[in-house]
Amino acid sequence: MSEVLIGSILSAMSTGAGALVILFISRSITHRFRDTLLAFTAGIMMAASLLSLIPQSIESGSYIQLVIGITLGVAALTLLEKNIPHMDLEHSKSGIEFDEKALLIISAITLHNIPEGLSVGVSYASEHQDTGNLIAFAIGLQNAPEGLLVALFLINQKIGKIKAFILATLTGAIEIVTSLLGFYLTTYISFLVPYGLAFAAGAMLFIVYKELIPESHGDGNERTSTYSFIVGLLFMILLLEIV
Repeated sequence: MSEVLIGSILSAMSTGAGALVILFISRSITHRFRDTLLAFTAGIMMAASLLSLIPQSIESGSYIQLVIGITLGVAALTLLEKNIPHMDLEHSKSGIEFDEKALLIISAITLHNIPEGLSVGVSYASEHQDTGNLIAFAIGLQNAPEGLLVALFLINQKIGKIKAFILATLTGAIEIVTSLLGFYLTTYISFLVPYGLAFAAGAMLFIVYKELIPESHGDGNERTSTYSFIVGLLFMILLLEIV
């Protein structure tokens, strides 16, 4: 119990760690840096899904359960995408600009964090003890640039740096609650474990292909982002080999 709590808190608070950067930089950040970071994160999440979550889902269940779980994960993210306004970034070499309202963006990002929290919690319920830590790490890396972008948006809305940092950090807090929910559901209803692992894989693959890869290729940094994606992939494989 303590492990999943610590892991979920660290993963969720990575949003705040990313937002912390705004206290030390100007209002803009280059797309090259952002794209490289997003692609690196995409590589990590891809490796975690394909080499950890999916094999463990099949090992603890069956291929049919894997297909059902992945489908549910993709469906959950699809519903969120269709019904909740999402923060899209305008690609501009001069920096990142936003045009949505602050409250709407905060609500959207917060709700988008729900499946990510579930993914972390379900992973800790796996028979492989290190899976939870690896997935929490992968989700945490994805949360960091997200927290930075939310904080930058809030600053552009004339909100002070300290308040922007606090609000961006709070958008990740819901992951702690949903992590614990996912952990308890799959722990005490054991037949849900293969579905949960596959759900986590589906949600992460959706984020990688629908969000991270396209957003890292929109400003002429495709080659750099591709290299960064491969480095992220190899980095996660190294972690899997070590543990």
